Amino acid sequence: MKSISATEREGAWFKVLFSILVLMASGAALGEVSIGVYYYPGWSAAMGLYKPDPWKVIKPYPDLEPLLGWYNDEKPKTLNQQLNWMADYGIDFVTFCWYWKEERPLQEISVRAYLKASARSRVRYSLLWANHFRSPASLAEWDKLHMRNTEYLRIDNKPVLFVFSGEFLKNQAKAIGMLPAEMLERAQRAAHKVGLDGIYFVLCTEASEFWVKDFARKSGFDAISAYNYYFDMSGDFHTATRPSHSFVELDANCRMQWDWILKNSSLSYFVPMISGWNKRLWGGSKDALHDNSISTPQEFEMHLRSGYDVIIRNIAKTKGIGMLCCWNEYEEGSVIEPTKRYGFEYLQRIQKVFEK
Repeated sequence: MKSISATEREGAWFKVLFSILVLMASGAALGEVSIGVYYYPGWSAAMGLYKPDPWKVIKPYPDLEPLLGWYNDEKPKTLNQQLNWMADYGIDFVTFCWYWKEERPLQEISVRAYLKASARSRVRYSLLWANHFRSPASLAEWDKLHMRNTEYLRIDNKPVLFVFSGEFLKNQAKAIGMLPAEMLERAQRAAHKVGLDGIYFVLCTEASEFWVKDFARKSGFDAISAYNYYFDMSGDFHTATRPSHSFVELDANCRMQWDWILKNSSLSYFVPMISGWNKRLWGGSKDALHDNSISTPQEFEMHLRSGYDVIIRNIAKTKGIGMLCCWNEYEEGSVIEPTKRYGFEYLQRIQKVFEK
């Protein structure tokens, strides 16, 4: 593999953010209360990241089969049906996990399919930069696909970008000889050059003194959120509890992290909610009992009601935004899309709690 100099890496990072800025140029604003859902774009052999048949480990459990069947998420008809379901049951935007490695996109096929789906006007979208890999990459191909779409999520007239890990961002910044604040500021300047008001950066993190009160603010993030929480923590990792052993515990751990962040963050907070955790199909969690953290529809509804209450009571800080994990994380046991086991029950609970 070709080595990349620090200057080239800095340029690659700039291209990543700049290409995102261009495609976001005419996104819509949020309403008073908005619910987003994370989408795992891994259900197509075309992306080839893990295995030729991505559904192989799920197929022995027929009750987990989606109502769409063992679908291909690179197909616009797949996204079209999913987007219609989201809109019908009160989900306002979908946030695609977005991976990059060795200067190429790994999992953008679902976003491509979204942009070809006629139902995209009903559900806006954003990206969660899953920055698990070492270096940012150029998005020249992304530019061609996304130059002028109107569905990108905006807050305060700024396109929204979620960042999965502050730790990874810190390491990436160090590798290219910059501070995270310099990276984000560079992106803000690029946004202004193309006529935007800036980028709305959201850091995903636990209830940590350093990441919430220090890193996020000093680096130029606008808000805090998370992909999911599984343990309780109150400011320091030494206070972290073991992972949940039931959904009841998972719910309690989430609520304690919500409360700590709302009390201690000066930034906005998009309340993360989760439908469950069970990684047995993907090799299992280190703490095997953690994989018992699976919700029933009734437990999920109670969890949503707690989240709704937090959102409404802190509307100025939450901006009325809740994030759901996840639409289709089958290998981690976090699924709300219609399946043969539960049908539309999870979506019905969302509609019931967050009915407009």
